[in-house]
Amino acid sequence: MKTIGLIGGMSWESSLVYYRLLNEEVKARLGGLHSAKCVLYSVDFAEIERLQREARWEEAGQAMAKAARSLEAAGADLIVLCTNTMHKLTSAIEEATKLPFLHIADATAAAILEKGHKRVALLATRFTMEQDFYTGRLRDVHGFEVLLPNEEERNSVHEIIYHELCVGVIREESKQRYVQIIERLVEQGAEAVILGCTEIGLLISAEDSPVPVFDTTAIHARIAVEAALEDEVQA
Repeated sequence: MKTIGLIGGMSWESSLVYYRLLNEEVKARLGGLHSAKCVLYSVDFAEIERLQREARWEEAGQAMAKAARSLEAAGADLIVLCTNTMHKLTSAIEEATKLPFLHIADATAAAILEKGHKRVALLATRFTMEQDFYTGRLRDVHGFEVLLPNEEERNSVHEIIYHELCVGVIREESKQRYVQIIERLVEQGAEAVILGCTEIGLLISAEDSPVPVFDTTAIHARIAVEAALEDEVQA
């Protein structure tokens, strides 16, 4: 089994979910007392959030590169970045280490394409929804049409993520707000919904949407385990 390197803490609420899912997936595949071999580099999210908010992306990239090098030094065989938004800095991570980097958007796209959907709604932070590093990758690399909430809705989605989900607050009112946004995007033709922030799965599940929901956290964790167990499967 390969050792999974996790860049986490953004937020630790979703990093905790990653850890649980990785171990559940390994146990399901190997049985017995098996669990995931992993190394976690957890940042102080307050520092990262400030860099995001102030658009100091070069400094944020340096922080991600440092985390990646630390994971490599600690014995990781591959890297998983436990946040969608910071995939804006994929190149900084890939340049910092020679370890395979499992991109969350690629993993999610593969899962959606397997089900035959091409027109998808995206719920995420404003950075992920509005900047091209994520929507552009889904569009240009994987051929998706990406539907986004309107500006007021994007603000709501973003604020709920940072001020509630990232600090462990789950509110029914916020869940209903997300459901309303999903329903409106489905009316516009969305065939599926991407939960494009690793915390959204704490609030929204498949039962809350009239179309299939793709939780990036769960998909990413599953792909990481598949990569970690590749040699065992081939053997």
